[in-house]
Amino acid sequence: MSTAKPALQRLRDAVNEVDFNRFRFWFQLVAFVLFVYGGYLAIDLGSKLPFFSCGYNQEGRAGVCYLLPLQHQLGRNWAVLFSIASLSILTGFLGFALWFIVLNKGWCGFVCPLGTLQDWISALRRRLGIRFSNYTHGQFAQLTRIKFVLLALLILIPLGIGGGFFSHDMSPPFCLICPARMILPMFTGDFSQFTVDFSSKTAVVMTALGISVTALFFVGSFVKKRFFCFFCPMSALHYLISKPALLKLKKDGSKCTRCGDCYAVCDMEIKEIADDVTTTDIMTDDCTLCLKCVASCPETGALKATFAGIPIFVSTEAGFIKRMNKGCQHGK
Repeated sequence: MSTAKPALQRLRDAVNEVDFNRFRFWFQLVAFVLFVYGGYLAIDLGSKLPFFSCGYNQEGRAGVCYLLPLQHQLGRNWAVLFSIASLSILTGFLGFALWFIVLNKGWCGFVCPLGTLQDWISALRRRLGIRFSNYTHGQFAQLTRIKFVLLALLILIPLGIGGGFFSHDMSPPFCLICPARMILPMFTGDFSQFTVDFSSKTAVVMTALGISVTALFFVGSFVKKRFFCFFCPMSALHYLISKPALLKLKKDGSKCTRCGDCYAVCDMEIKEIADDVTTTDIMTDDCTLCLKCVASCPETGALKATFAGIPIFVSTEAGFIKRMNKGCQHGK
């Protein structure tokens, strides 16, 4: 005689066997609409957001990426910066950290409009039948450092501006070259950022560089999954403060067969997710916590996402088979 499963177990099974790709697509779409068009509904979630909700999208934004106010604060005159006014930097960082701690780098994998746009470009490439490129192990090792260099420059250049070493026309330095500055306002009909500022030589260089980086973003995202995320200084900042975050990616190496399914779906080509069977907290600096690895794992309990230590999405054989059958039905 069969016994009905408890309601909590049925809920867990439903979550673990969810059509993950569809769930993530709709979650990203809702987040994209919210943070690109939410301003039209008078939604304002502040200026401490841990993802690219671009401040240059003046009409549609529902909040502002923390990197914009951070650069402005660090670019103050040193007499002001190294005074009681510096408390505003600490309180601003605290606000950013409180946002970040909730989803960890899941903000990249599920919410960031620029990340979502890259996923849509990759989906277009797949529909056209064009193969994406892969990095060699040596290239990957070199690329992973670039975002930390950009984060250091994002901090040091504004400090240099405040100290009089660099022109104010370089401010805010990262925002001037960030592709979000031109791309996200475009979705609200604002193409004004696609211009070169001829007011000074520095302005010409920075705005022209911004257009070049934006062009590289589109080309790179078409041939490489999550191309820009390898260079994102926000991702670097996330990783540096990720230890206390509530959302975690865990691995039980004793249950891993190193089949490589997780690595095969990883947009960031992180080999450790498949090869490392000793580390429990498996998230690396390049990980976006998209959780596609958990969804693709056929070994029950080998990978899981936890929130405040509680498992919320666990790899299961039943979930793997269910998702595989749906993929076959849709020709994926």
